[in-house]
Amino acid sequence: MFLTMIPVNPSAIRAVGYDGYTLTVEFHSGRIYDHPGVPHSVYVEFMNAPSPGTYYNRYIRGRYR
Repeated sequence: MFLTMIPVNPSAIRAVGYDGYTLTVEFHSGRIYDHPGVPHSVYVEFMNAPSPGTYYNRYIRGRYR
């Protein structure tokens, strides 16, 4: 299955994809991280955060693997 990535601006994050279970985050460095088990509510908060990079570091990174 092909996942549609949504650009995120302005942010250290280039694009984000979500299939209802796994959050995929692509950084400007080219690194891509998959985070399985991310609830839809966390995805919505992440996408609406004033700073997606800060939200990612506080609430996603290290919590979902």
